[in-house]
Amino acid sequence: MNIIVIGCGKIGETLIRSFVKEGHDVVALDNRDTVIQDLTNKYDVMCLCGNGADCLTLQEAGVEKAEMVVAVTGSDEVNMLACFLARRLGAAHTIARIRNPEYNDRSLGFLKEQLGLSMAINPELLAAQDLFHSLKLPAGVKVEYFSRRNFEMIEVKLKEDSVLCGTSLMELRSKHDAKFLVCVVQRGNEVIIPDGSFRLQAGDKIGLTAKPTEMQKLFKSMKLTNKLAKDVMILGGSKTAFYLAKMLIGSGTNVKLIDVDRHVCRNFCDALPALSAVHGDGTQQDLLLEEGLTDQDAFVALTGMDEENILMSFFASSQNVPKVVAKVNREEMASLSERLGLERIISPKEIIANVLLRYARALQSSMGSSIETLYQVMDGKAEALEFAVNGSSSLTGIPLKDLQLKKNILIAGIIRDRKTIIPTGTDQILSGDKVVVISASHRLAALADILK
Repeated sequence: MNIIVIGCGKIGETLIRSFVKEGHDVVALDNRDTVIQDLTNKYDVMCLCGNGADCLTLQEAGVEKAEMVVAVTGSDEVNMLACFLARRLGAAHTIARIRNPEYNDRSLGFLKEQLGLSMAINPELLAAQDLFHSLKLPAGVKVEYFSRRNFEMIEVKLKEDSVLCGTSLMELRSKHDAKFLVCVVQRGNEVIIPDGSFRLQAGDKIGLTAKPTEMQKLFKSMKLTNKLAKDVMILGGSKTAFYLAKMLIGSGTNVKLIDVDRHVCRNFCDALPALSAVHGDGTQQDLLLEEGLTDQDAFVALTGMDEENILMSFFASSQNVPKVVAKVNREEMASLSERLGLERIISPKEIIANVLLRYARALQSSMGSSIETLYQVMDGKAEALEFAVNGSSSLTGIPLKDLQLKKNILIAGIIRDRKTIIPTGTDQILSGDKVVVISASHRLAALADILK
């Protein structure tokens, strides 16, 4: 596909890297010479320095041949104008980053219709939604949802004292009544699609799939249950923090925000009267302790500095706060923090990359199935995809044990009329099903791609 990315900051560069890895032809467009020069040295893409909301610049980028134009500059208005012009000049699909809460709350549907947008993306809102749902789960757990939350995949890293260590997957299934599947394991840098004889070890990151009620039953059986986060401290008054605080307050959670900018604190209090805002330097440990850090159920670090988020999250963990999450955008910092033991990090740019990779593959997918959901899991070393089976195909009506699947592919779940099936060899895929597939080494654009 021909894809134009307008705005090559953190999110733009992440998208460029992901699209290049997928084999797309990418044009990178930014109005900063230094950024364009850096991209030219890093990636095999066409780079242009110019205004993405200028018709001549867009035409020079080949907009009339573009299957997709993604505008992710720091300005919502520039993104919307660039996409509007791109659509008028012949681009097939346009996607704009729109971050302003006023646009998202009041007029997003109208804007999409009038501007001809295929999609509006808001990294901060998506990150806040991810955080909101993770705060309902045990510490150190990451969750991905499929089929409108009827099915989920949970990532858990096993500690030394975990009851699962030394257990084979066959033994694990026999010990617990819940219907679940260990579908993928990351051990060091290796990602494994395990069989029943596979034995779990401390340090393994495992992917579990089940419907939500069965996952709760499994957590209870594994003694991973804990109370919901009712008192949450947020460090940093970012847009992500605003969206998250609004969601938490709406669910009855007590939220305390700490930010070094008095004006930011005042704006939060005006918009969210139920929130408690503290003006102060959240990197000062004494301040966090004075504001009741040790009494919190969760601590979420959302400043604009990865280093601050990581350091203060480690401090919160040292004070035995049950759930600690840090926003970390730089890849090297994310991998370092995980190696040092920080259990949960979040990256808005990676969330957006997942959304747009799914969209790009959906545009390429063949008849008979389409990609509904795509997540990069196990630190990006594997993918979990949900396909909608829209008609008959080479896979429908055949027992799974008779399908010749590629290596490192697993059918992890089938959702049929809102009923979740953890598949066995005798189950079949039927038209109308949603099928969740785990792939450890293959790029899948259609369900049929799982076959040899």
